[in-house]
Amino acid sequence: MQQVPYGYVDRDKPLIRVPFTRLAVITVCLPLLGLIACVVLALLYHYNDATYTHCQVPNYLPSISAAISLTPERYIWRFSIGLHSAPRFLVAAAYLSFYRGRFSRRLKEQLLSGVTFLLALSENVGLLLLTYVSSTETYSVHKSGFIVFIGSSLVHMMCTCKLWSMIAKYSLSEEYSWVECFGGSGWCAFTEPRSTCLPHIMLQKRTDDIVCLLSPFCRLSSLFLHCIYPNPLQHQEMMSSRLKSRLFLFNLFFCLLAAYFYRRHNTYCETGIYTLFALCEYLVVLSNMAFHMTAYWDFGGSEAPPWSAEEEKNEELNVARCMLGPLFPEGTARQFPHHKEVKPTSCQATTPSSPI
Repeated sequence: MQQVPYGYVDRDKPLIRVPFTRLAVITVCLPLLGLIACVVLALLYHYNDATYTHCQVPNYLPSISAAISLTPERYIWRFSIGLHSAPRFLVAAAYLSFYRGRFSRRLKEQLLSGVTFLLALSENVGLLLLTYVSSTETYSVHKSGFIVFIGSSLVHMMCTCKLWSMIAKYSLSEEYSWVECFGGSGWCAFTEPRSTCLPHIMLQKRTDDIVCLLSPFCRLSSLFLHCIYPNPLQHQEMMSSRLKSRLFLFNLFFCLLAAYFYRRHNTYCETGIYTLFALCEYLVVLSNMAFHMTAYWDFGGSEAPPWSAEEEKNEELNVARCMLGPLFPEGTARQFPHHKEVKPTSCQATTPSSPI
């Protein structure tokens, strides 16, 4: 660990920064690779045990519970889920902070974001329970963990889709912002009070509105001019909302289909029905992983652990300068006392959105 003098300015700053995109990929790849390894090993070395059914009808695919209850598959699965669970708690906390920031003026959405956070914790705990208590050890506990995991997962997805539909609805209402440019003055005023500054605009946060300094292109104009600037970030939020909704419907459909095949297998013991159940179970788990993978786009420009408020302001300045490119005049940032001078290191950061 790095040693710094007591009272040093940077003493409380994090020593390690991990891009959230990398954290999201690692978090999803751990259970994905673990699941693939368990199923492949079960088919290659424990085919008869993994595909066995209580009514002894032909079955061609192992269920996930059967695949992760064998040896050494169970240790591979427990290792991958053990490493996977810690970042999941971190992502749940990051989403809670994000929702509270976006819905700072809406009590209903604040309460829904708290429920979503609790459901995310419950889903993760259910996953840990069904992982570390296999079906061959204590079936009732394993079954309870599976029910908690599936139930919490579906309700968590539904609540998340509701929250993101509100975010997308708000973003759509401000998809276009009218800007009035006054020749020679170099200043503009947005008709929407909390609009997001876009290319060729330098942003400055204030309590009730946003005032922007235009690029030299607008300064040279002596005519009254109306411009429309679409916000790419708003399109990204709407895309994330649509993707979450589709993955939720996909997951719900195959959950119901898996329940149907499971009940039909236990009732009639038909050949191949349990194989269809196992296939639906794979698709449910994969769609669940894909749903959580959408954090890759939601927090694409963030780092873990989350940065401080002062660093967020400086990051906003950095993003605006990257958007301006060569048209941004040097030294303009000094005109804004609320921000420090920041060197533009990366133009891939995500612009922080306004609260709803």
